Amino acid sequence: MYSQSEPVIPKKEYSKEINKLTKDKTIQTALQKIDDLDEETIKNMITLNEIPAPPFKETKRAKKYVEMFAEIGVDSVWIDAVGNVLALRKGKNNDTTVVLDAHIDTVFPEETDVKVKIEGNTYTAPGIGDNTRAMAMLLTVLKAMNIAKIKTEADIVFVGSVGEEGLGDLRGVKHLFSEASDIKIDSWISIDGGSKGRIINGGLGSKRYKVVFKGKGGHSWGSFGLANPHHALGNAIQLFTKAASEYTNQKGLKTSFNIGRIGGGTSVNSIPFESWMEIDMRSLSPERLVEIDAILKKCMQQAESDYNASGIKDKVTLEMIPIGDRPSGQLSEDLPLIQRAISVATYLDIKPKVRTGSTNSNIPIAKNIPAITISRGGKGKGAHSLNESWSNIEGSKNIKMALLILISQAGMSK
Repeated sequence: MYSQSEPVIPKKEYSKEINKLTKDKTIQTALQKIDDLDEETIKNMITLNEIPAPPFKETKRAKKYVEMFAEIGVDSVWIDAVGNVLALRKGKNNDTTVVLDAHIDTVFPEETDVKVKIEGNTYTAPGIGDNTRAMAMLLTVLKAMNIAKIKTEADIVFVGSVGEEGLGDLRGVKHLFSEASDIKIDSWISIDGGSKGRIINGGLGSKRYKVVFKGKGGHSWGSFGLANPHHALGNAIQLFTKAASEYTNQKGLKTSFNIGRIGGGTSVNSIPFESWMEIDMRSLSPERLVEIDAILKKCMQQAESDYNASGIKDKVTLEMIPIGDRPSGQLSEDLPLIQRAISVATYLDIKPKVRTGSTNSNIPIAKNIPAITISRGGKGKGAHSLNESWSNIEGSKNIKMALLILISQAGMSK
């Protein structure tokens, strides 16, 4: 694997492949059309952004996305059982399928103001970069291919996936790689965030839990001495942070833990009937992720046992609710898909940077299926904030990058 500081140099055979591809007149036409469609791409980005798509409520935006794909022209487009949008562009050889994906959900509640503010070439609104810019890029890639009349060997499916953010837990892409999926996927390309040259070939795995301690609850004076879930939770936090810190300080691939939210209780003078926390654990190593997961479970069970043995009245009970599970994995930079991505970036004068991240690609990477996540380009700021913005600075470059990687992986057909 390349280090963070090493330049990424494509292998000569793939550089030659991309140089040959870009000399094709239909490809040159498509690349030019991406520039010509710049205003339309921005218009599509704004239209999609102004349709709220909070977690588990992506349907309205998905239906609009179906309409937009249908208007441009595909062989078929539909919404699957979990809400993903799939737009099929058939190739000459139906034995293989390449996906170009952009997730359609955001992190923002339904009532969030998502109206886009425009100042010059900067567009400001929650979700504008993450990820409606990527959604608009898919539409432009498809339209440029249609105008240029590009034919491919493999089928191409443009996917608008649900559930990438937060508690969505990659539910859209997990479904696509399950036995219940409508399609069988041979290669996967996602567009999601990051600096323009970032190419993700490693999945940063995570496990997330909501840990809940429960008791009867009661009056702080009248029921004094009754089991208090907050007290049990406090002990649980102390036990876990000590053990987890000792573990993560050991040598090995980076592993992290974070207690992100805590809640419970009804008033200052009430013994709570429930106390909870949400925990995120991540690791580049599947083995270390399993190990820190085991540490969490052991510490929580010990906290329950210790507290109940401390002489309090009644007992607390422990419940651990899984709220997230993203697998880890790493693909070799020698894979053709990754080499093609590096070669395309180099051809477009974009400095490629091979990285690890937590994206939709985690699922195929963990299954050892060729997969990458590339970036939306331009200049983004404030992702996941109310002041999120995206500036159209060479924005078309990364659309060209997506198109060239997609076609090189799918194979040109005459």
